Parts: sequence; structure tokens; C-alpha cells
Amino acid sequence: MKQVLMVLDGGREQVNNHRTILERELETVGIRLNQQPPDITITKRATGGIKFNSTVPLNHLGENPERTVQRILQEYKMHNCDVLCREDVTTDQVIDVIEGNRKYMPCLYCYNKVDMITIEDMDALARQANSVVISVHLELNLDRLLAKLWNYLGLVRIYTKPKGMSLPMLRAGGRV
Repeated sequence: MKQVLMVLDGGREQVNNHRTILERELETVGIRLNQQPPDITITKRATGGIKFNSTVPLNHLGENPERTVQRILQEYKMHNCDVLCREDVTTDQVIDVIEGNRKYMPCLYCYNKVDMITIEDMDALARQANSVVISVHLELNLDRLLAKLWNYLGLVRIYTKPKGMSLPMLRAGGRV
């Protein structure tokens, strides 16, 4: 699985809001950051029309969710299929499932240059989801970034010997 590390300028984020701009840019090309694929199943059939079922109340699809989904499917020339919604979804999520070419990736937001902003602004950035604040110039919080990267990438340390013990050495001419 691919992950995204987005490094942003913490000193200018409050003014320029680059995070939102970049998220929108990635969303327009089909990359969804820190989202799960919607739990919708669409099964194409040869005949029988559109059959719609939902296991939860659908609040985001208007007063008549079934009619909304039917209209979306007709736009994509899908006239015979079974649709099952297992979560409350939006019209954009229904379209994502129909098109099937969206990528869902975890993203870690790294705000650099936090030594140039106030403590309150730094605290606000640090409290955002999936974020870490650092200052490379002052070497501030780099260990936290490293720990988060290990966590996001799913890296695991494997030791071939117990900690503190020396490696066994072979004598000259010895075999393994």
C-alpha cells in the first residue's frame, strides 16, 4: 500500500492554507487522502432493472435515496444492477464506486518551520488529524516524525540475536 507524506510550511499554513489546496488537487485526479473506500456493492446483471437496498439510513442522498442512486446509475448507462449500501454515503462516493478508479491512501502531514509561529498556532497544527510539527533548523520533534513514519509505513524491527549479546564468531576454517 502506498502512503503520502505531505511536507508543508507551518509558518505560512495559516495564511495560504496549502493543505486544503493540495487535498483538492489530489481529489480531482482521483486520490482520496485518509479515507476508506465506501461500503457500496454494485453488481451488474443482464436484465431486471435496478434493485436498491440499504442496511442503514441514507441521510446524504436527499429525500429519496433510491431515486438519487438510480439517476446516477442511468447517467453512467447502468440500467440493470443490484446496489447495496452498507453505510451512509454521499453522491460523490457513489460515483467513486461506479467509476472504480479512485485510490485511497493514508497521508501524514508534516509541518516544518514551526519555530517561526506562535505556540497557539503550533498547537492548532499539531492537534489536526494525521499531523506532526517539526523544525529542521532547530532539530525540533524529528524523533516524533521518525516514530510516526515507522508507524505509517508499517515497518518492524527484527533482531536476529537478543539485545546486548555479541554476534557468534566463526573460527578460521569453520562452517556455518
